[in-house]
Amino acid sequence: MDTIIKAVVFLPLIGFLIAGLFGSKIGAKASEYVTTGLMAVVAVLSWVVFFHVGLGETEMIKVFVMRWIQTGSFDTEWAFRVDTLTAVMFVVVNTVSFLVHLYSIGYMHHDPHRPRFFAYLSLFTFAMLMLVTSDNLLQMFFGWEGVGLASYLLIGFWYKKPSASAAAMKAFIVNRVGDFGFALGIFGVFVLFGSISFETIFATAATYLPAEGAANATDTVITLFGMHLDRADAVTGVALLLFMGAMGKSAQFLLHTWLPDAMEGPTPVSALIHAATMVTAGVFLVARMSPVFELSPTALTVVTLIGAITAFFAATVGLVQNDIKRVIAYSTCSQLGYMFVALGVGAYGAAVFHLFTHAFFKALLFLCAGSVIHAVDGEQDMRHMGGLRPHIKITFAMMLIGTLAITGVGIPFTPVGFAGFFSKDVIIEATYASHSPLSGFAFTLLVIAALFTSFYSWRLMFLTFFGKPRASHEVMHHVHESPMVMLVPLFILGFGAIVAGFLGEGYFYGHEYAEFWQGALFTSAENELLEEFHHVPALVALSPFIAMVLGFVTAWYFYIKSPETPKALARQHRGLYQFLLNKWYFDELYDFLFVRPAKRLGTFLWKEGDGRVIDGFGPNGVAARVMDVTRGVVRLQTGYLYHYAFVMLIGVAALVTWMMLGSSF
Repeated sequence: MDTIIKAVVFLPLIGFLIAGLFGSKIGAKASEYVTTGLMAVVAVLSWVVFFHVGLGETEMIKVFVMRWIQTGSFDTEWAFRVDTLTAVMFVVVNTVSFLVHLYSIGYMHHDPHRPRFFAYLSLFTFAMLMLVTSDNLLQMFFGWEGVGLASYLLIGFWYKKPSASAAAMKAFIVNRVGDFGFALGIFGVFVLFGSISFETIFATAATYLPAEGAANATDTVITLFGMHLDRADAVTGVALLLFMGAMGKSAQFLLHTWLPDAMEGPTPVSALIHAATMVTAGVFLVARMSPVFELSPTALTVVTLIGAITAFFAATVGLVQNDIKRVIAYSTCSQLGYMFVALGVGAYGAAVFHLFTHAFFKALLFLCAGSVIHAVDGEQDMRHMGGLRPHIKITFAMMLIGTLAITGVGIPFTPVGFAGFFSKDVIIEATYASHSPLSGFAFTLLVIAALFTSFYSWRLMFLTFFGKPRASHEVMHHVHESPMVMLVPLFILGFGAIVAGFLGEGYFYGHEYAEFWQGALFTSAENELLEEFHHVPALVALSPFIAMVLGFVTAWYFYIKSPETPKALARQHRGLYQFLLNKWYFDELYDFLFVRPAKRLGTFLWKEGDGRVIDGFGPNGVAARVMDVTRGVVRLQTGYLYHYAFVMLIGVAALVTWMMLGSSF
């Protein structure tokens, strides 16, 4: 099993090196086949590991790789920690990555830089695998930054396109804000627990907080931003710093602005980044560090608050977006909010379950969107589509499955439904049943977000596939179904979007919970959500279903029955419409608060600091004085003999004077 785990992690790296270093020599086809073939092997091996660890008797496998850093009391090694949480991420990351590789063979077949693209995909996968197999926080940070680098390269793949380069820079810079908090959190963990190894942290966390009323309960253990914190407050501060890193990577409220702009990358990149990999890294971090977060109810409350606001905020913006990929991007942001609410109320299994099901239906939606874009000659504005259903029937059927899954279609109180019916509904019920101070607030926002999710998802379907064609006659004449290499990934993801919820329910949060997770997720003894969410009022359990139906009916009325109604509402409530269309003006606000002041400061330091002071008194100043001296010396070179004789006399007189007066001292 150790060899299999090493193969899962390192085969994508080998694919990256082959395509990246030798792609120009072996050609685009060979690069595609090598990287995709290796990912196929990795995907199969990931399921082998999942059945062995997640569904087998093995609790955890630790694979030693090498000694890494050893200095003073700091000693860390490079090792792979594979428990059920890692096994789940193996399946999610590698299955989706393989399907994206396969899909890209068809989608990118006209691009002249395919070897570079496939190399970046494999590099991204390797970095994500380094993150999820980490045995300590520093190793996780290595994968964390690797994912950030690879996402920068993929989002800006078409680097000659100014908007793509700007989007890549934006993603990289916004993530640096979160990563700053994550790095400080790692330092704080080392100070508090004396180690960054998960095994030591988890063992120490169980007895870290002193008993109530103990003599050392209020002793200062860490100073953070000038505040002297005791043990309880220190844990809260460190947990919030770790969560700050998760906010950046998972595009949570306030650090979300990079996610929609990342749509500038090729569509397969959107599926890879926004479905199963990069954006779920923050969820994985909080789930992995659950023993630390469980020590701080305050930190969990903040996680719940940010998650609920994100779910609601992103859903409101998704209501009015016209770019087909941006609608799905804001949907991703909203669904990540659901996951963080689940983490915040202590329903860790439900959060990871939604991560698992979301990977299938969200990757399906993105790849279907790519198939639509491929069919209409690169058009992404839904207002220029319509009437595509008869022309691309397979893509329509697959996107319908994805829409049914994300909106949570199912029969209440029965085990019949699509993936989102199981994972999203249990989060809403667990939030209501939790003892969090924000349970009522979060429950309300999640139900409203479910209503909005249903509306914008069906809006996308109706605008794209129904009604009269709004594209030009020339475009409609060339509309065609995608090749089979692009459709096969849709079939596999569609199958997952149908059965993942039903098959996983019992393991992730049901009667097989303890045997499945085997301690990979930690919940406090007081947390009885696994039992309590089964006993919520019937209306609470029905609320996601009611929201889903209301959203569907409203979208049907607006875009099928009465297409003029949404236009009239937009004109009638123009201020609200513009507010949502411009994403609550966060980009403009950040531009005013951060970007412009930073540019002004940079310009001042460039012209005044660097130009006038450093260059003026430094290299340029010295050069100018030398030139002044040389200009003065040049004047002495007149060419007249009596001038030279006069200077020689002056020199002789000065020398005699010095000898006469100098000898007396």
